[in-house]
Amino acid sequence: MTISRRKLLKVSGAAGAAASLGLAGAKLYAPAIAGPAPKVRLAWTEVAACHSPLGFGLAKGFYARHNVDVELFYQGASGQTLIQALATNKADVGAGLVLDWLKPLEQGFDVKLFVGSHGGCQRLLASPASGITDLAGLRGKRIAIYDPGSPPKIAFAVTLAKAGFDPEQDFTWQVFPFDLLGEAVNRGDADAAAHLDPWAYAIQKQHNLVQLADTQTGVYEGRVCCVLGANGPFLEANKDAVRRVAAANLEIHEYTANHPDEVAQWYVENLKPGISHEDLTKNLSTIVFHNHPVGKELIEHIRLSIEDLKLTKVIEPATDPAELANRITLDIFA
Repeated sequence: MTISRRKLLKVSGAAGAAASLGLAGAKLYAPAIAGPAPKVRLAWTEVAACHSPLGFGLAKGFYARHNVDVELFYQGASGQTLIQALATNKADVGAGLVLDWLKPLEQGFDVKLFVGSHGGCQRLLASPASGITDLAGLRGKRIAIYDPGSPPKIAFAVTLAKAGFDPEQDFTWQVFPFDLLGEAVNRGDADAAAHLDPWAYAIQKQHNLVQLADTQTGVYEGRVCCVLGANGPFLEANKDAVRRVAAANLEIHEYTANHPDEVAQWYVENLKPGISHEDLTKNLSTIVFHNHPVGKELIEHIRLSIEDLKLTKVIEPATDPAELANRITLDIFA
């Protein structure tokens, strides 16, 4: 599925809205505009609430302001399909979770990470019937996940390891279908669930689940969880276009941080996610859209995430986090 800039602008009916946006406090970059807008195919996960700023930003003209012609490509709902979209030249850049990017990049996948989007879109939730109210109470219990290598599983394995537990020995990770994690906990088939927003937010509300941890607080406080990466050959030939995407991305996410209700309204009206405007607004309000690092700041975020994945044995023990972070991350505005 592809969504062109022209189609989204037509749907939104607000092609020039970005020209009057208030962006006080945002880090703004204004590349010189000359010649026709370069084309960039951006892979996204349409169903993910945290990706809604990308569609909103296209519809409202953020990318057009930076003279870049972005086309959104729906790559699916996993890190594997994101990697495939870039590897098979179906997309030029893509938005994904840091923990989905790092192992393929360690193994030599030719992509550079160049701008952060936000922090905090994953939750570890317990059944109220279980009596679990903190991480210590989770020891020896069953945690529902949708895939053994899913970012929520890996993220909260890090949380548990840093709390002094052995993530693989002290807990039982049970796989359930992606859309049934809440039901598994509600039925008592699992004691807790590790999931992504907006689904995590939805099941927390639906089943009155207790939040034990998230990727905004605790060991993840101030950390970015989703970033954009660019295909190596495309980046080499089109660095200015990627720079324009990064500049627009900063504005889009800063605007979302200040206007989650407006982004939620656009998303509900145009993409029909099956989530109410009120719930989506509340969900977007909890995601840290102010957290969009670039340059040396982004490199440091990536280094810390590599160290986390070494802790959980996803990244090889001999890998140097600083060297890898510098190799796979580009200071796009340098």
